[in-house]
Amino acid sequence: MNGANPTARSKRKEPPHAIDGRHPKHHRPNGDSSAGDNTPDRHDGIEGDYEEYDDVRLSALLPTGPDTAEWQATIQSVVRNVVSIRFCQTASFDTDPALTSEATGFVVDAERGYILTNRHVVGSGPFWGYCIFDNHEEVDAYPVYRDPVHDFGILKFDPKAIKYMPVAALPLRPDLAKVGVEIRVVGNDAGEKLSILSGVISRLDRNAPEYGDGYSDFNTCYYQASAAASGGSSGSPVVNIDGYAVALQAGGRADGAATDYFLPLDRPLRALKCLQEGKPITRGDIQCQFLLKPFDECRRLGLTPEWEAQVREAFPKETNMLVAEIVLPEGPSHGKIEEGDVLIKVNGELLTQFIRLDDILDSSVGKPVRLLLLRGGEEIEVEIEVGDLHKITPDRFVSVAGGSFHSLSYQQARLYGVACKGVYVCEAGGSWRFDNSDNGWLIQTVDHKKTPDLETFIEVVKNIPDKARVVVTYKHLRDLHTLNTTIIYVDRHWNKKMKLAIRNDETGLWDFKNLADPLPPVPPVRRKAAFIQLEHTSHPAVADLVRSFVHVSCTMPIKLDGFPKNRKWGMGLVIDADKGLVVISRAIVPYDLCDISITIADSIVVEGKVVFLHPLQNYAIIQYNPNLVDAPVVSAKLSSEEITQGASTYFIGYNRIGRIVHAATTVTEIFAVTIPANPGAPRYRAVNVDAITVDTSLSNQCGSGVLVAQDGTVQALWLTYLGERNASTHRDEEYHLGLATPTLIPVVKQIQQGIIPKLRMLSVEFRAIQMSQARLMGVSEEWIHQVSLANTSHHQLFMVTKRTFERKEQEGGALLEGDVLLTLNGKIITKISDLDVMYSNEVLDAVIVRDCQELSLKLPTVAADDVETDHAVSFCGAIFHRPHHAVRQQISKLFSEVYVSARTRGSPAYQYGLAPTNFITHVNGKPTPDLESFLKAVVAIPDNTYFRLRAMTFDSVPWVVTMKKNEHYFPTVELIKDPNEECGWRRVTYEGGKVIEGEGPDGVVGPAADTGDMDVEVGM
Repeated sequence: MNGANPTARSKRKEPPHAIDGRHPKHHRPNGDSSAGDNTPDRHDGIEGDYEEYDDVRLSALLPTGPDTAEWQATIQSVVRNVVSIRFCQTASFDTDPALTSEATGFVVDAERGYILTNRHVVGSGPFWGYCIFDNHEEVDAYPVYRDPVHDFGILKFDPKAIKYMPVAALPLRPDLAKVGVEIRVVGNDAGEKLSILSGVISRLDRNAPEYGDGYSDFNTCYYQASAAASGGSSGSPVVNIDGYAVALQAGGRADGAATDYFLPLDRPLRALKCLQEGKPITRGDIQCQFLLKPFDECRRLGLTPEWEAQVREAFPKETNMLVAEIVLPEGPSHGKIEEGDVLIKVNGELLTQFIRLDDILDSSVGKPVRLLLLRGGEEIEVEIEVGDLHKITPDRFVSVAGGSFHSLSYQQARLYGVACKGVYVCEAGGSWRFDNSDNGWLIQTVDHKKTPDLETFIEVVKNIPDKARVVVTYKHLRDLHTLNTTIIYVDRHWNKKMKLAIRNDETGLWDFKNLADPLPPVPPVRRKAAFIQLEHTSHPAVADLVRSFVHVSCTMPIKLDGFPKNRKWGMGLVIDADKGLVVISRAIVPYDLCDISITIADSIVVEGKVVFLHPLQNYAIIQYNPNLVDAPVVSAKLSSEEITQGASTYFIGYNRIGRIVHAATTVTEIFAVTIPANPGAPRYRAVNVDAITVDTSLSNQCGSGVLVAQDGTVQALWLTYLGERNASTHRDEEYHLGLATPTLIPVVKQIQQGIIPKLRMLSVEFRAIQMSQARLMGVSEEWIHQVSLANTSHHQLFMVTKRTFERKEQEGGALLEGDVLLTLNGKIITKISDLDVMYSNEVLDAVIVRDCQELSLKLPTVAADDVETDHAVSFCGAIFHRPHHAVRQQISKLFSEVYVSARTRGSPAYQYGLAPTNFITHVNGKPTPDLESFLKAVVAIPDNTYFRLRAMTFDSVPWVVTMKKNEHYFPTVELIKDPNEECGWRRVTYEGGKVIEGEGPDGVVGPAADTGDMDVEVGM
């Protein structure tokens, strides 16, 4: 496939584009009483949100043996009609997550360009894809129909676009499906090549398979055969020896057994004929799920001998009857049909098959039908009005403040047995990311107003001002007994537009309409609060420190700099109450494209802004408006004396649930910490900094806190340090360590004076070495003796382990890997804190040992004000910006100033294999050395056309990716840091090569996509 990344880096493999789709067992029995086991079923060919694949291969499709000449002729004719479908579902919708995958389809109308495939391929939400024919001609395809219930959908393409082969249609013959018929399944082998599987239809009366909590078919029978189809085979035609399609490949068993399930073609054939004749495809339903159950089970449910005799006489080959399994509350069948009722007649007609039931309901939309049922042996006759199935299948969604919503679908209602109504959260992102990112939430109220339907929800949210905090209540479909309550921060400045997306089956796109511009924020007012009193402390000054702690919440609408999260929180320490200055870990506030909320005394919530980000020492200084706070906030007193190993101190920290804990303790160690780099996604980490550990178990439980002396002086901050990604758990490691306060004081003093510190630094990473190693590196005995005198507690020097790549050549000397540092400006360097001299000097006089030779160098420092990202571009679902500082810390050469930091699931970037950590060097053959030239080149690319990107992997492997531009779902957006903007950044959106808007960021990763933790990848 174009865009297959050849990188040898492989810290994170590209997920296969078509996977087996193994779903967990559905929480209800699948109802197939004759299946004989509880084996979960699978879709064939839908990719889920799977990560960290290392040489995972799907079970190969089993090739057939030598075929007869007749079969060979049939297959030769069939393969010309079969296409490979490569597609994106660009936004989460209903049961479908945003994803990229491959599947199969086949032409069923060559003149009009109709292709039949599965509904779980077409999806219920926005679709963007193309088809590849047997001769490798490619053509765009878009959906014109997806069935609300049954697993089939129809795509349309332009037959005139296929120039080098005749396009023919495969006839649909559902009447030819019989038990014992030999068949072939012609489709994709995980997207790699055409595969032909042989089998024999063994059953025609299997209940529809259940695929877990995602989409599942129901109210139809399925055929069963042994064909061993695997990923990518979804939508394959099941053909007989005469070349007729007799069924549609849909799923199979997930335990490796060679059992596959095929959808009958009766309903697809009807839908196709309606499209061909220009008629609406009516679909009727009474919101009751039936299952096929054998006669012995029906007897136990009340089937009388008289009725059994009539049914057996009328249908001598049938062994099953239809039994009500789920009746949805408040639906047409509610109160009329009960679970366990055996269906006898519909409109006076004896009936045992789903196909005939579908015929009647589809032709009776808006009309009543009469059902005769057996309930415990008693005949019950009811009249039920048939509803329109399309009306309870959502065809629109609204996006606001980073989340997306639509009416609860029949699919979800049936899955959980609830009433088909309510506002469903299909994308729990942005302001609407609740306690977890799990799908299945139903919004009950917003801002104390009930939201029973989507229209009411829109009107309520329209009237909420930007930056407001409102109460939201919600339930989960799996637990409707529990009402959850939370407070959300409404973001209408990064996500400015409130958009309604409506499906358009004429164009195959979803049309977007702006519903309402955001209301301006309500001006904040001064509020009063009191702090809690810390109990059971032996020192009042220590207890009083609680008045210096504030809760800091940071939300990042866009993922920059390889940072893995969208939302973080921790406790900050107030270092100047008069100016509202707070110090916090950079693991909480990684960059300044963010929203910061500061909660004081657990009562007053005020906005914060980033004032300073330290490039190396893992802390940020943020600020709030103290005029809005009427509370006895106290400025923490920072100690100017270094805390020492073995010293007694007092630990005050906040645990994982934000509760304050404290204990008397001692300092166990002070050492030059080496936080491991993340090889798959370089992100900010602390370097050249001393870390403190203490002798209390509370230290591992708390990511925020302080070490404090008896007089209340803060001796060290207790911070969270972001580390590497754990290969086994696939989670980002975090370390909790102390940072001594003397290093902060020079920076804090400048900020208090209204000066933003302009730090300078040496572009290297140091590691502590002991004297035994120093001697082998060439350090003389005299220097070793001086070290023992200069630092009696730690006999150590520092060796350069890594150089940071600098864009400009440095004049004068430069440190190299392996150099041992002896002195800076005449002072011997035996502690990390001794290195702080670099922050205020443009040139440092250094004495080093290199290759056993003692050298004197003049070391130029570099300005640290150029290390933060201030310009980014979102293009085709990927985020590009200059290689950030963490990249330059890990790499020895920059291939380009255009670096891929993140990508969105369901985007062209994801589909064509463009990966985070790639560098873009050329667009359509033109060099793009910087972000400006890259932006100019991509803006000029016409929409929906292919272009070439020449890229370089992090490990110096060049490759070329071809991609197709998609402005409709993934507009090109430029983000520029601008202090004049209210939120600190300015947005410019491009469409058709022109600027279309520029007032504040919006739509950065697509109109319906969210940059949630599982939706955007930030590393390989």
